[in-house]
Amino acid sequence: MHYIQTEIDGVWLIEPKIHKDSRGYFFESYRKEQFAENIGAVDFVQENEAKSSFGVLRGLHYQRGIHSQAKLVRVITGSVLDVAVDLRLNSPTFGKHISMELSEANKRQLFIPRGFAHGYLVLSEEAIFSYKVDNLYAPESEASILFSDHDLKIDWPIADFNLVLSEKDKVAPSFKEAEYFS
Repeated sequence: MHYIQTEIDGVWLIEPKIHKDSRGYFFESYRKEQFAENIGAVDFVQENEAKSSFGVLRGLHYQRGIHSQAKLVRVITGSVLDVAVDLRLNSPTFGKHISMELSEANKRQLFIPRGFAHGYLVLSEEAIFSYKVDNLYAPESEASILFSDHDLKIDWPIADFNLVLSEKDKVAPSFKEAEYFS
């Protein structure tokens, strides 16, 4: 695997080495020792999977306080625009975001450390999204930021009227109302 530090400190793009032959392909999606050598030790305790259709936007979500989560995300089928927003007050990139396409074709993964809001938009007809987290989900610590917040200036490539959102995501608080990480 190839580990690439992005322009936001702590967020890593991981590109696998894919072995193809007449039977199909094989790649390692995670190797604990190699991950620790490149990014640091992270104890993933849960893995989740979500299936969504075109235009579904999930996010921008995060867990507050002691329930914050680091994530290792990837797409199994389809394609998404994946977005991470830096909520770390002491970070030089506080309030900035990174966005990139993760897809079945490119097999890229994104590591997002604690202190970020995260979301993704399905660009294909359907997508299966998988992610590992280093802390269990705690509903009482769940928080979100409005996907269309003007301060964030995220360029979602699908018009707002074509997006499929949960009621919670439609009325999420603004970036200025978010709970930040120190």
